[in-house]
Amino acid sequence: MTEAEAGTLDTMQPNPAWDADSYEDTVETLSEDGLVFKVWGGDWCKDCRNQLPDFAAALDAAEVPDEWVEHYPVEKEDDGSKTGPLVEEYGIEYIPTVVVERDGEEVARFVEDARVPIAVYLANELAE
Repeated sequence: MTEAEAGTLDTMQPNPAWDADSYEDTVETLSEDGLVFKVWGGDWCKDCRNQLPDFAAALDAAEVPDEWVEHYPVEKEDDGSKTGPLVEEYGIEYIPTVVVERDGEEVARFVEDARVPIAVYLANELAE
């Protein structure tokens, strides 16, 4: 599924105030060749609006090609469940969720928790 088929998330517009110099190691790790970032979120979601612009800025700083970043807009149903592209296949319950794959295999996953920025969390997972 291409990004055009999946849709786009306005919340994935890079935060222009994000300071890449403060996150050199993170940016370097995210720039590794062959990583695909699958991002589930909703422009209506407060957590997504708070977290995804900084993550997008980190991907931008890492010069990750647009074709390696896939957006999957999610809607929230009355019962709280999420619906959208590949939600069931990837077991998406909370957003934002970011799955990082290399050669079609999941190598890292961030789910909603905002104790550390998404980019830092994923870089730490990838470094292990």
